[in-house]
Amino acid sequence: MQPETPLTTEPRSNTPPPTARQDFARSQRRESWKSAFSTILILIIAPLIALFLTAFVFQSYEVDGPSMENTLQNRDRLIVWKLPRTMERVTGKLFIPKRGQIVIFVKHGIEAFDPAQDKQLIKRVIGLPGERVVIHGNDVTIYNSDHPKGFNPDKTGDYKIINTDAQANVDLVVPDGEIFVSGDNRPNSLDSRAFGTVPAKDIVGTLAYRIFPINKAKSF
Repeated sequence: MQPETPLTTEPRSNTPPPTARQDFARSQRRESWKSAFSTILILIIAPLIALFLTAFVFQSYEVDGPSMENTLQNRDRLIVWKLPRTMERVTGKLFIPKRGQIVIFVKHGIEAFDPAQDKQLIKRVIGLPGERVVIHGNDVTIYNSDHPKGFNPDKTGDYKIINTDAQANVDLVVPDGEIFVSGDNRPNSLDSRAFGTVPAKDIVGTLAYRIFPINKAKSF
């Protein structure tokens, strides 16, 4: 009787069959295309989102000059909240800021700057539509239906005013749809005492945050 010949087993290969390799390569190519497409999409959409936010929601603004000292300093970097003005365009209801709010607005043809160009200014709201604003020197008095005898907004606000022996004399009624503005540094501010009231439609937005200098960052 002849001995049995042992069965031999061929060694298994770790290399996938050609079909599996092709499927894997196709899968890798699909993933690469997906990744490239996602990157391109982000590069296209991100700037569009940034443009949308800047145009309709908020924008950066740098203080130019001393007119809002000591509340704001020259070259402070701010974030301006524009959404109320955007909603005005949607709803058709005119946005009027509150008294004491700091607003950024466009002023046309200021002689102190380039009269041929528009200039963005930052000031505090003092008088509202329909109110009578009277200024004698440093004293500001607002007359309205709630205060027929008048009140001084500088004494009721949570801000400090820099005053000197100013010679300003103003007595006017703020027209509908307009506001009366002034800088906190009254001796060094070009504002409604000089150029009159500001149409609310010229408001860019309200001050939301100071982001620079970092050690003075705060919300308003």
